Amino acid sequence: MTELAATPQKRYATAVDYLNLMKPRIMMLVVFTGLAGLVAASSMSGIQMHPVMAAIATLAVALGSGAAGAINMWYDSDIDAVMTRTSTRPIPSGAVPRDEALALGLIMSGVSVMLMWLASNWLAAGLLAFSIFYYGVIYTMWLKRATPQNIVIGGGAGAFPPVIGWAAVTGNMPVDAWILFAIIFFWTPPHFWALSLLAHKEYAKVSVPMLPVTHGAKATRTQILLYTLLLVPVSLLPVATGLGGWLYGAVALGLGAVFLAYAIRLVRSTAGDAEPQGADMKLAKTTFVFSIFYLFALFGAVMAEHAAGLHFPLTGA
Repeated sequence: MTELAATPQKRYATAVDYLNLMKPRIMMLVVFTGLAGLVAASSMSGIQMHPVMAAIATLAVALGSGAAGAINMWYDSDIDAVMTRTSTRPIPSGAVPRDEALALGLIMSGVSVMLMWLASNWLAAGLLAFSIFYYGVIYTMWLKRATPQNIVIGGGAGAFPPVIGWAAVTGNMPVDAWILFAIIFFWTPPHFWALSLLAHKEYAKVSVPMLPVTHGAKATRTQILLYTLLLVPVSLLPVATGLGGWLYGAVALGLGAVFLAYAIRLVRSTAGDAEPQGADMKLAKTTFVFSIFYLFALFGAVMAEHAAGLHFPLTGA
């Protein structure tokens, strides 16, 4: 692994440090999409999960996400210390020792899987365990430093929550659950590559082969457009199966058009180039921020339809 630039000065850890160790912003998105899968599964199957068990299952997803985040920070602490964007994280800042972060991640992994099994079933627990392993080992320890396709293949880890939520309710994984998986899977590359256009020099500094580092900014912008072109029709599949109704369809179509417009503007820009225009770099950041809103809105529409009695599928779906 890349050597640390300097040994961090030890300081006392706070509750915020341990929370940050679990990547709370990612955790929020994971929990939200997992809850959307749970709510949709209850509505579509007619199976009502006990509210307490549903709350425990949701907590298990949150703990599992936090566990994977802690393992990721443990393994990546060497490059985090070198990159300006991550140098203030709990381990490189000296607040949390590496072995303590690993222990926390492993313990939380076990607790989250056990809670999921007790609250629901073995399938949901097994999927949760695999998603933690996928992010913590397959993505973090193998793919991230091995291939520029790291975020494409590794994106599967973040796509599992709605499938886990669905399995927690029904004990199975129907096509609708995997459609929600596919939406997150195809959303991840344009989302993360927009960020990598902003941070490509940081990744180059620590020899992480993100796409802008290995293939250049122009190729990255093109890939963002191609994946967005794939994402928009995939996001409309719930309308075809009946999982999504008129509200979801309107949100997916409208915001998909906006996302595509951003991607088209981005491919014509100089974002990530050696001497980019300031407005173009701002465009990359705006695209990244919008992508987060886009995913929240899609899964928010799923929850609104199925939790608030607003699910009106298209005739003949």
